[in-house]
Amino acid sequence: MASTNDLKNGMVLKLEGGQLWSVVEFQHVKPGKGPAFVRTKLKSVMSGKVVDKTFNAGTKVETATIDRRDMQFSYMDGEYFVFMDMEDFDQLMVDKKAVGDAANFLIEGFTASVARHEGEVLYVELPAAVELTIEHTDPGVQGDRSTGGTKPATLETGHEIQVPLFINTGEKIKVDTRTSDYLGRVNS
Repeated sequence: MASTNDLKNGMVLKLEGGQLWSVVEFQHVKPGKGPAFVRTKLKSVMSGKVVDKTFNAGTKVETATIDRRDMQFSYMDGEYFVFMDMEDFDQLMVDKKAVGDAANFLIEGFTASVARHEGEVLYVELPAAVELTIEHTDPGVQGDRSTGGTKPATLETGHEIQVPLFINTGEKIKVDTRTSDYLGRVNS
């Protein structure tokens, strides 16, 4: 248990029937009249939904302990992603649902942050940008500007993104894992 006076960004709270909410931002407000209160912006750990919630100052809130560990993606086993803990080399099988959109960018050997609460995997978080190789893309036709200078390209993970016309099959590029945007070439 913690008090609303102790809130920090990134802290995870257990509210309303055991749901986990991460504190995105908070503000202590002391109006001229009336009691002080804490205005927060909370993000659901499971769904990603963001809500505003106000607490009276000093209210007790239950905190949740989230164990975040850097783990290396090893391989796919049917519907599960197998990650290896780099400290004790234990293997962890993670459901596709918990991996979410990170699955579009995972290849063997990538390190991801795996967040768990009471043994259950909540989510898998990748770095903001990763380097991947273009598996296939059609050659860019000079003068074709009808698509705004981009064309579809399939990454080595099988995920399709839009890249500039000058990018070719086999090139290594940097991709934003949050938006699937092309960020640039990687010079070997």
